[in-house]
Amino acid sequence: MTNTGIIGLLLILLNLLFSYKGFTNPLFFNKYQFEVDKILVNKEYKRLVTSGFLHIGWVHLIFNMISLYAFSGMIEYNLGELQFLVIYFSGLIGGGLLSLLIHRHHGGYSSAGASGAICGIIFASIALFPGMGVGFFGLPFSIPGWLYGILYVLFSIYGIRSVRNNVGHDAHLGGALVGMLAALILEPAAAIQNYITILVIMVPVIAFIWMIIKHPHTLIIDNLWFKTHHKNYSIEDRYNEEKNNTQKEIDRILDKIHKKGMDSLSRSELELLKEHSKNMR
Repeated sequence: MTNTGIIGLLLILLNLLFSYKGFTNPLFFNKYQFEVDKILVNKEYKRLVTSGFLHIGWVHLIFNMISLYAFSGMIEYNLGELQFLVIYFSGLIGGGLLSLLIHRHHGGYSSAGASGAICGIIFASIALFPGMGVGFFGLPFSIPGWLYGILYVLFSIYGIRSVRNNVGHDAHLGGALVGMLAALILEPAAAIQNYITILVIMVPVIAFIWMIIKHPHTLIIDNLWFKTHHKNYSIEDRYNEEKNNTQKEIDRILDKIHKKGMDSLSRSELELLKEHSKNMR
């Protein structure tokens, strides 16, 4: 793997700045995170991109930035800065579009993270340089890139079907597929040279997407993590809980205005009330 270039470093810096802003300002985070209803109903398509510069916590952010630092240099150095950006944002938007497809009936579903874009870079690297080794932090060995790709695809499919969290495994899978396709369009010779590796990774991804479209009822399974943590807590339950919690907070603010007046509101309360009013229009 090659050290990251100037564009990779700039993207890391932007992710750090915007993610920190999101950590310290929940209203900022909510305004720019990926959320199905806000995109499909309110037409806030910018969230497909802005959500890729937010993260749900420091561990999520640091892991993604280490991955971007490790893999971005190979693409940026060999293909150039412009093509690197094309692959990065193709993976980011492609991951978001797959999330919309999967969760199109779950209006309250939300997620954040640069994982789709970074997976696009990682899998573009695997498609173009399948002989590369993928190392693990602190361990004295690496595994072939093609094997890493297969394992990652299987893990992402498991993560999508178990509804583990809001990190967005579907964005990982969508970003990986679109990033790989973008790289092959930019470097078509690699499709002929590395076709076995590419097919081994792409076939299960495409098959899973087909299954989602044709048989959406098979999306959620009762796997071990789901049994342990979620029990009967569905996506619809989480959606309703989030809506109820928001309404309770709005009711509290309105009650505060009734008792103490508008001047008693904090800045965050004013912003929440303003955002709520905008959504009600």
